Amino acid sequence: MTTGGDRARLTVCVVGPGGREHVLASVLARTAHVVVAPGNPGMSALSAGRFSCVNADPEEVDADLWVVGPEAPLVSGLADRLRARGRLVFGPGSDGARLEGSKAWMKEVLASAGVPTAGYGAFDAEGPAVEYLRSLPPPWIVKTDGLAAGKGVLVTHDLDTAIADVRAKLSGVAFGAAGRQVVIEEGLAGPELSVMAVCDGVRALPLAAARDYKRAGDGDTGPNTGGMGAVSPVPGTGADMVDVVMRTAVEPTLAALRERGVDYRGVLYAGVMLTAAGPKILEFNVRFGDPESQVVMPRWQGDIAAVLAAAAAGRLDSAPPIEWSGDAAVTVILAADGYPESPRPGDLIAGLAAAAAEPNVSVYAAGVAAATGGSSPDGLVTAGGRVVAVTGKGPDVAGARARAYAGVSHISWDGLTYRHDIAAPTPAGTAPEIASRR
Repeated sequence: MTTGGDRARLTVCVVGPGGREHVLASVLARTAHVVVAPGNPGMSALSAGRFSCVNADPEEVDADLWVVGPEAPLVSGLADRLRARGRLVFGPGSDGARLEGSKAWMKEVLASAGVPTAGYGAFDAEGPAVEYLRSLPPPWIVKTDGLAAGKGVLVTHDLDTAIADVRAKLSGVAFGAAGRQVVIEEGLAGPELSVMAVCDGVRALPLAAARDYKRAGDGDTGPNTGGMGAVSPVPGTGADMVDVVMRTAVEPTLAALRERGVDYRGVLYAGVMLTAAGPKILEFNVRFGDPESQVVMPRWQGDIAAVLAAAAAGRLDSAPPIEWSGDAAVTVILAADGYPESPRPGDLIAGLAAAAAEPNVSVYAAGVAAATGGSSPDGLVTAGGRVVAVTGKGPDVAGARARAYAGVSHISWDGLTYRHDIAAPTPAGTAPEIASRR
């Protein structure tokens, strides 16, 4: 806790082990004491002492404010347990976290709030699900109802593949209990947009928009992933579109939650498709996006800890203003061999320190572990699918992209994979994106 002559500085516990938590800790450490529980060895090696990691239960950490990163602990009620002990928490309780924990429930909330979204059906039996699939034109989109670590979505133009996926999910073969109910959606065409809003139960303040890149391969090919890169600001998309998303989606959803008795204090993350008929919600997540956080948070200026604390207390009206730097940010995700289906662990990582030393480049550690006897940034091995995020900043998107890939050029391990076209200019006449969120 804060003591002595440093009483104005909050102590913040960031909960989680990945790249999102690394960037949250980095930006919160500008004005707060930060501890990450549990963090990972890469955070410790790259933090230069700005914050610390502890291998401890976050419920046992001594802090003024808890900021919960991943969705799973929110769905399981971590915020509820902390609040029951009088703690200040930025993150929804398990009731609000159902927005991400159950896609069918999320769709029900959107319908009650009049929020534009894709047509859908929710099914727990194969026969009606297949009948609904046959009634739709391609592409066919099949989602697990529950959490699936970003891998529970199939988008296909082959009906037999869609039917097989429904069978695998409903049987529990594909995703266990998370897939025993599926949501089948109509396909939507258009570019995607991510808008994250800080909520205090009543009010919502938007953060800068971002765009992430879900497909594993260049040119938006290959399987869906948790995200292979991101850009902010989004070329061709201004504050007016963010205002539309807030007015038509975020604010009505927050109001619908209040009507259901949900006091939602945390991030409400809108995944949006910009269709010809206007923006439509693909999904709501209940936490900061990953990799969107890696491009949005470094652009956020001012006392971020004070804003999140005000939201957690239900007092966003007393928070300092949210201001943004005029530069752009681009993040490239470096993934392990075999990602997303079966990432291979244990490959020795080289070049992280050199990448982090590049001007206007930050490296955020995610799926890493310490090599035997190693504790430096170059004493790490792969230990997950998305291993590190490299973020570049510049005066515009092109400059930020150049810095990000300059950082990427230093890093290597056996089987490293990444996209080469993150934030690249879109060629004229390319086909529109199809809804493919996790």
